[in-house]
Amino acid sequence: MELNYSLIITSLPLLLEGALITIKITVLSIIIGLAVGLLSGTVRISNIKFLRIAAMIYINFMRGTPLLVQLFFIYFALPLLTGLKISPFFSAIFTCGINSGAYIAEIFRAGIQSIDNGQMEAGRSLGLNWTQTMKLVIMPQAFKRVIPPLGNEFIALLKDSSLVSVIGFEELTRRGQLIIARTYGSIEIWLSVAIIYLVMTLTISRLVSYMETKFEIK
Repeated sequence: MELNYSLIITSLPLLLEGALITIKITVLSIIIGLAVGLLSGTVRISNIKFLRIAAMIYINFMRGTPLLVQLFFIYFALPLLTGLKISPFFSAIFTCGINSGAYIAEIFRAGIQSIDNGQMEAGRSLGLNWTQTMKLVIMPQAFKRVIPPLGNEFIALLKDSSLVSVIGFEELTRRGQLIIARTYGSIEIWLSVAIIYLVMTLTISRLVSYMETKFEIK
């Protein structure tokens, strides 16, 4: 069976538009995930027991339940509970963001705990409080160590964003589905979608490799 190259060429603009939406979802979700993850990861190792327990509950719940179920809850169930209308776009970035935040929290926690305890003691001996020592001494060192696993998480998030197609959000995967429903060219379209995802994930991998080199991560 020969591929219909004309179908690939004519469908490419629509697929690239979907890819841009996928990138937008991924970037916004990463921003949310980094903010939530950094806060949760830091709280996870704090001395305040209540905050530690709250962070553990959040992390375990988000990591222990499927992203698809979380997406359905935010988009379908939450409006019924609150009476608020939630758009597919907000549901997509919020769900992907807080889901990724749980994994990022554990990445940051592991990175922080990998720093020798003597660094904290040295900071405190210089008159810095716990927050200042974390900000000025611990986090800069931990950040270098968490870049590789963060890159893996961002790649996973990019691919997982395809799940938002189930709520009708027209990102790359959904665009592919709509084109196939109209043209029946499943082989050509899914191959094109796969290649576009591959290009995006390889781009992230290259950026991560660049950052590793820049910060001289060993």
